[in-house]
Amino acid sequence: MLELSACIEMLFTEKARALPDRIRAAADVGIRVVEFWGREGRDLTAIARSLGDSGVSLAAFSSEPGGRLVDPATRERFVTGVRDSCAVASALGSPNLIVLTGDELPEVPRERQADAVVAALREAAPIAESAGVTLVLEALNTRVDHAGYFLSSTLEALAIVQRVGSPRVRLLYDVYHSVVMDESPEEILPLIAGHIGHVHVADTPGRHQPGTGVIDWPRFFAALKDVGYKGRVGLEYKPVGETAESLPQIRSMVYSGPSAV
Repeated sequence: MLELSACIEMLFTEKARALPDRIRAAADVGIRVVEFWGREGRDLTAIARSLGDSGVSLAAFSSEPGGRLVDPATRERFVTGVRDSCAVASALGSPNLIVLTGDELPEVPRERQADAVVAALREAAPIAESAGVTLVLEALNTRVDHAGYFLSSTLEALAIVQRVGSPRVRLLYDVYHSVVMDESPEEILPLIAGHIGHVHVADTPGRHQPGTGVIDWPRFFAALKDVGYKGRVGLEYKPVGETAESLPQIRSMVYSGPSAV
């Protein structure tokens, strides 16, 4: 059964709650797993206490500082960030670290930039392996939210992960970003099935909760199950209304719907 993970950067923000309070709010409505973006500047002690007190697990957060993986000049910064973030992930019980490539270098051929990303991940992979943490590489859309970002294609991200060749470097498949880039999840999922480490969902247009846009969510979740994915599904959307009000429909889509695409 798929398990839902609430991105508390975007969810449970009502009443201007701090992250530890959002963890408790998630637990109050039956969400047992959360994730967030950056760790820098956060009260990690308070977050750890809230996770422990509420019985909530942490699915993922972003490796920081990230560096610009397409640029060999920032590789050392990235690798140091992975080492420091792995220590935090181990302390907080997070199995995943989200990795972003950073923006492209317009004057450098894409092939060289892809080579630099592969080299950076190969250097970071043994650190993640030693910590028991998985680096999940995310492709982002460049049409709405992340103009200039290097990696906008899921299949290009797959090629990079395959070249790295480590079981601790996998894909973060974000359905919202994928569909914005005109990818078909039903066509993409069978191609990446063996390399998915984490999944994010939001609808389009608007990046609101599933059911508010054009994506056929029962069909998507059926396809996700059909390719054998049994991991966590990160809810990374801007809720229309209160967060808690958006959850029943999502649960219905995830745990029911068609059995096949």
